[in-house]
Amino acid sequence: MTAHSNQFGDDDIRTLEPTEKVALVATVNPEGLPHMTLLTSLQPLAPTRLVLGEFSRGLSKEYMQKNNSVGFLMMTLDRRLWRGTARWTHLMKEGPEYRMMNDKPMFRYNTYFGINTVHYFDLVDTTGPERLPMGAIVLSALKTKFAKGAARRKIGEVLKPFALSIMNRMDSLKFISYIDGRGFPVIIPVIQALAADSGRLAFAASPFGDELAAIPKGSTVAVFAMTLKMEDILVRGTYNGTRTFRGVRLGTIDITWAYNSMPPVHGQIYPETELKPVARFE
Repeated sequence: MTAHSNQFGDDDIRTLEPTEKVALVATVNPEGLPHMTLLTSLQPLAPTRLVLGEFSRGLSKEYMQKNNSVGFLMMTLDRRLWRGTARWTHLMKEGPEYRMMNDKPMFRYNTYFGINTVHYFDLVDTTGPERLPMGAIVLSALKTKFAKGAARRKIGEVLKPFALSIMNRMDSLKFISYIDGRGFPVIIPVIQALAADSGRLAFAASPFGDELAAIPKGSTVAVFAMTLKMEDILVRGTYNGTRTFRGVRLGTIDITWAYNSMPPVHGQIYPETELKPVARFE
């Protein structure tokens, strides 16, 4: 990882202004567990300030107002990464940032939705830009694919086939988050991760090996996976640490919860929730 900084440079601010990028925000839920959401409107506004525009209401916006410690990752189309932590401060439903967000092409010409709320954050620390090490990631993905069968467990169905297809695509992007000792959610690329079975994820413990080694064994982690078609899924589970399977050192995660974060309907998909009839219409 590159050195930490307490501010964005002018080049960082200009580079990260467009919405055409991957931007993840990690929050802490009321149980103290990590949650991650794709929010491409996230951008640095000033050296020590970030903003994001809300166009659909999901759990992350609720969580960041209850616990203002957040983590973030932004990746440009040329695979440069900025990561860090920040504190949510307030929201606005008008003002210059509100107008700026709604003037962007993604929202200005969208028939169905625009930005309705702008959230503001104070930067705590950031790293970047750093290049995504694609050569090392491809090698790790091949190692994971070779060894993951040995990490399989005999359990019932957890993830459905569609969710498994997102996790097992070699070209899908995956990121892991855990809560560090300061109480901030930290995001680490783990693109090499694959499903060993419908209830367990496995990944070769490199690249970003030093950061992955800092995740406490037995802690609850979140993994966000997305395809280039903007299909995505969020899962949470118990991190088992690393073990050697077929000569490859793999980290494994036993999935305990899964969430569909794709609009228009966000919601928990595992454990399955009971469908309830609508009894009252507002």
